[in-house]
Amino acid sequence: MDLNMFLHMKIKMEIGCLWVMFLGTINIGLALVTLPLFSVLKKQPSNAPIYYARPLSRRHHLPFDDSSSSLNRFLPSLVWLSRAFRVTEDEIVQAHGLDALVIIRLFKFGIKFFTVCSLVGLVVLLPTNYGAQEVQNGSYFTMDSFTISNVKRGSNRLWVHFAFLCFISLYGMYLLYKSQAKSLARKIEDLTESSMAKRRKNKLSLLGLLHQETSKAAFLEEKLQALCHRIHQLQCKDTLQKKELPVAFVTFKSRSGAAAAAHLQHHSHPLLWITELAPEPRDVSWRNMRVSYRVVPLYKLGVLIAASLLTVFFAIPVTAVQGIAKYEKLKQWFPPARAVQLIPGLSSIVTGYLPSAVLKGFIYIVPLTMFAMAKIAGCIARSKEEIKACNMVFYFLVGNVFFWSVLSGSLLDLIGQFISHPKNVPSQLAGAVSAQADFFVTYILTDGLSGFSLELLQPGMLIWDILKSCVHGCQRETSPYLYSLPYFRIIPLVSLSVLIGIVYAVVAPLLLPFLILYFCLGYVVYVNQIRDVYETTYETCGQYWPYIHHYILLAIILMQITMVGLFGLKLKPAASISTIPLILFTWMFNEYCKMRFLPSFHHYTLQDAAENDELDEKCGLLELHYENAINAYCPPGLRPVNFMASESSSTPLVSS
Repeated sequence: MDLNMFLHMKIKMEIGCLWVMFLGTINIGLALVTLPLFSVLKKQPSNAPIYYARPLSRRHHLPFDDSSSSLNRFLPSLVWLSRAFRVTEDEIVQAHGLDALVIIRLFKFGIKFFTVCSLVGLVVLLPTNYGAQEVQNGSYFTMDSFTISNVKRGSNRLWVHFAFLCFISLYGMYLLYKSQAKSLARKIEDLTESSMAKRRKNKLSLLGLLHQETSKAAFLEEKLQALCHRIHQLQCKDTLQKKELPVAFVTFKSRSGAAAAAHLQHHSHPLLWITELAPEPRDVSWRNMRVSYRVVPLYKLGVLIAASLLTVFFAIPVTAVQGIAKYEKLKQWFPPARAVQLIPGLSSIVTGYLPSAVLKGFIYIVPLTMFAMAKIAGCIARSKEEIKACNMVFYFLVGNVFFWSVLSGSLLDLIGQFISHPKNVPSQLAGAVSAQADFFVTYILTDGLSGFSLELLQPGMLIWDILKSCVHGCQRETSPYLYSLPYFRIIPLVSLSVLIGIVYAVVAPLLLPFLILYFCLGYVVYVNQIRDVYETTYETCGQYWPYIHHYILLAIILMQITMVGLFGLKLKPAASISTIPLILFTWMFNEYCKMRFLPSFHHYTLQDAAENDELDEKCGLLELHYENAINAYCPPGLRPVNFMASESSSTPLVSS
């Protein structure tokens, strides 16, 4: 390597390292401004409909200072942060359900996994990469210095990477087995027992409260009942005039009878009579009940084609973003881009912060688009719509944000290298994945520090509330801005960060500490949001976890396949061959988990049903279930209008 080539490479690497540091400074600065601002805004009573929407909807006591002139309300604090760390899993399950716990478990998995991987990677792998080559005419301190691309081809140091690959693969599988499935199954049983006692207690408390308030609101209640009766008559008339639906909800006197009936084939023609366990009453998608079961596959096929087309055409903006990130190549293909150099520091912003920000702006609309597609797929439950949207969004992000970002960035590099140095193409291909490590550092920082900070601040709701106050003044409504927990947006984005971290754990271990910060911040943010902002509108008893389990194992296998290719390109075929049994072991582990845990999520066992029947009989709750079953699955158009905020009385007789 001559001096000019070395200086060019050194300057290029140092620029890359500088803009990563520059981006980190921007995002950390944004977080340092946003988080204290959030702690101040959260203390203002006027912002309660935004930051305490859930407690306000339940008329809970809000933790505001009684003194309106208190200086404490205008000082930043970390009370919300410490409160988030004190929340236990049992409290989340009791108040918000297992689906909310699944999201918290995803963040806790990331914290546990990447903390251990960071300790081992920084102590063992980082020195191995940095000391792999000696650079003449001085040393350099860049991002590539700490990646696997710094290791010489054929070096025995690659066996350290192979050992680290085995360690993180086995540790990831250990965390999945230790298991989240076993723990969630235990919490399902605890939730069933406690929820029955809670419903009986709440019913008695509600009856006592109504008895106390009857004398005060007798006249208003009489007028309200008359109005409700009139509205109910109009709804029934409108509903009964429509075509009768070929679907029915059948209730049983026992869970065991319902479970047995749901899992049997009741007719020789499998499409003539189809039965399955009904979703929770709050989870029913009534608009899809009119969709014939025979055309549901066509609906699903149409949604799949539309999602695939969106994924393919979205590659255009992703390629454009990668062109911005590769500024040196951009100048060659688009000479007017040289004008960016005329403004000092602007090129660092353009190549550093702008690509990740533009990409985040593009993918912000993707979950909403996929969720809208899932709504027309004919699913009978809202949870199935969100689960379908989760899958589509995750694979969309993997295809466009991960694979296409790697391939498009590497493709631009390979074109230039093929023109100038055709013999160096294999060595450049070996560092293709590690060449994008700095881009994914910026992506994690942007998605973590900026994204989570804005999630806390809720700037859209703040602006809307300010506009309402300007238009309506003191007469504006103060109803809380209550929305359901967006699983279809949270789970895929966080799972993508898990995938990026796992794939790059061996390639670029310097990325791992950023992921610890990402998951720690995400944990406290969403504990706060689940407790105070979002509403859990239905309960699937942890049905999201098998999909998260699948995403994590997919990331582990993708990491192993990537390392097979890198070991081969690094002229270490023995390490590549040794990785193949590890892939087979991971696949066998996945198949074992499917046999051992997956049926418990998809089927309600007769043993559990019989045990819950016995428990109901001992607690005297059978009659209560019979009463609830009468009106549990009544269509919205036939339900009596009730303006009183109370706990849902439509508890399913068959619940897991």
